[in-house]
Amino acid sequence: MNMSMQASGLRQYQEVRAAGGTADASPHRLIQLLFEGLLECLAAAHGHIERGEPAARGEAIGKAIAILGGLREALDFERGGELAANLEELYAYCERRLVEASRDNDRARLDEVAGLMRQIKDGWDAIAPGHDAR
Repeated sequence: MNMSMQASGLRQYQEVRAAGGTADASPHRLIQLLFEGLLECLAAAHGHIERGEPAARGEAIGKAIAILGGLREALDFERGGELAANLEELYAYCERRLVEASRDNDRARLDEVAGLMRQIKDGWDAIAPGHDAR
């Protein structure tokens, strides 16, 4: 991941939540933080739908879409090849589903995206530097 992608991802995360120590985070950790922030936004949007808070729902979904954009920007197509292309398609799909969820006030679509992103995050966490995969 080049420095501009790392900075873009950092900006996306900082827009979701001010957190200390992200400037010194490794590229791998920055992606983990993006996934964490994304899942937090989806959970918040879910709650806002339940409570009938359309403005807050829209804001949380907007932040989630911005984070997906940061994840898309961080993809390395030269080294990632087909995997990067597949992730880009998945992130684009999730962005569309979030727009639909916001438009239709649909928790099921939020849950779908959260489930997909949890799976990707779990895989990303499993390849963390120093992670023992035994």
